[in-house]
Amino acid sequence: MTRIAAVGDIHVGADSAGRVAQGLAHVNERADVLLLAGDLTRCGTAAEAALVSEELAAVTIPMVAVLGNHDFHADEAGELVRVLERGGVTVLDGTSTTIESGDTVIGIAGAKGFGGGFAGACGSSFGERAMKAFIAETRAEAARLHDALVGVGERADRVVALLHYSPVEETLRGERLEIYPFPGSHLLADAIDAAGADLVVHGHARRGSERGV
Repeated sequence: MTRIAAVGDIHVGADSAGRVAQGLAHVNERADVLLLAGDLTRCGTAAEAALVSEELAAVTIPMVAVLGNHDFHADEAGELVRVLERGGVTVLDGTSTTIESGDTVIGIAGAKGFGGGFAGACGSSFGERAMKAFIAETRAEAARLHDALVGVGERADRVVALLHYSPVEETLRGERLEIYPFPGSHLLADAIDAAGADLVVHGHARRGSERGV
């Protein structure tokens, strides 16, 4: 059995030295892989990414991440990814990777995702150019996730979808109802249902619920 540890929204900044490392003190002995579900930094700078790498320095099991909205804020996402990957983190962006765990191959497909809302209360690609662009971003993220899941599913025994934004409203329970269109989209769930996955992990819902379908 493969043991998966996951954390998201750690928001590492200059004043948070040691906090994440302390929380992961026993992860090497308790898990076989660590998933990082976005918002790894506070404002998305390469300097903060270096601090994230320091927090993860003692982790020896495979680490796989996606970026979150905070990680894009400073427009340094490319350098942020390079810093994290130098620190041993595999960063997915509409891509996938596999990890061998005993006799099992675990496939992980990852994408940031985006907002838009859920069936019956969601945005549509109609009206202003800005609204069309908003929904187009979600559709593009969902399509890339779908393709990554299909591809990795052909070479893995078990498949995990790793996101920052939520694909279902059930895991948002606890957040204010008014913000539901912003933390996730049903289009992500549609992509996962179409391609198939054994487990979905996401962040971005800090007052949400642990489980949903």
